[in-house]
Amino acid sequence: MATRKLLFVVRALPYKTEASRLGLTHAISSQSVEIYLKDGDLVEASIAFIGDGVMNCLKNQQAMKHYGLTSIEGHMKNTLLLDMKVMVCKEDLDKFGIKEDALLMDAEDIGGETNTQIVPYSEIQKEMESVDHLLFC
Repeated sequence: MATRKLLFVVRALPYKTEASRLGLTHAISSQSVEIYLKDGDLVEASIAFIGDGVMNCLKNQQAMKHYGLTSIEGHMKNTLLLDMKVMVCKEDLDKFGIKEDALLMDAEDIGGETNTQIVPYSEIQKEMESVDHLLFC
């Protein structure tokens, strides 16, 4: 039995481009890819937000008001609902002056039990080195 580890690294801003939304969508959909694997094989996906990508993790987004688009917040909650490892780069949060209370840290309101992890970039780098497949968005 093998486990295929995937990491989606989101670097794009949440709006005016599809990159971050597609990264989240692929991470979520990777959980159903098991039907294409050999019997007993598993997929373990995680997602990391670095650089401008940390803006995707802000709660109470108002994308509909400003851009006429649904926000990424629902996608973020779905990753946590699936118990996916969600990492946000601490150094980038510090660079932008974003505090933990401004971030979407859990999805308890929809039954999620996993929390977003604020980690140093070195931990994200270790994760990048340990996975079978890496996608930058």
